Amino acid sequence: EVQLVESGGGLVQAGESLKLSCAASGFSFDDDYAIAWFRQTPGKQREGVSCITVWDGKTNSVRSVKGRFTISKNNDENTVYLEMNGLKPEDTAIYYCAATRRDICIRTNFANLGALYDFWGQGTPVTVSS
Repeated sequence: EVQLVESGGGLVQAGESLKLSCAASGFSFDDDYAIAWFRQTPGKQREGVSCITVWDGKTNSVRSVKGRFTISKNNDENTVYLEMNGLKPEDTAIYYCAATRRDICIRTNFANLGALYDFWGQGTPVTVSS
């Protein structure tokens, strides 16, 4: 059974940093899975943020976070990270990690393909105050 558990969210001030973790179980990072980070705020559509293919480390991110957010993985710990620097109030959301075996991570529209991810974590809240 695939399970994803997020952690690392919190309350920070604008300009500060947070590092989110997504601990995955039920599959190996040698398997052809992709893990993505999505975020959602009340009244807004869910938005993909960054994605990584766990077997070969290819990454993709939306323009709004490029240069500020970095997605990475640790194969020994079966964990994907999202390091967020220069946080802005508009980054406030609940952040979810999701996994799929579909080859969609590096598509240009990956951020809108949340419905194609089969497994989701419970989310971790990030609040950025101004």
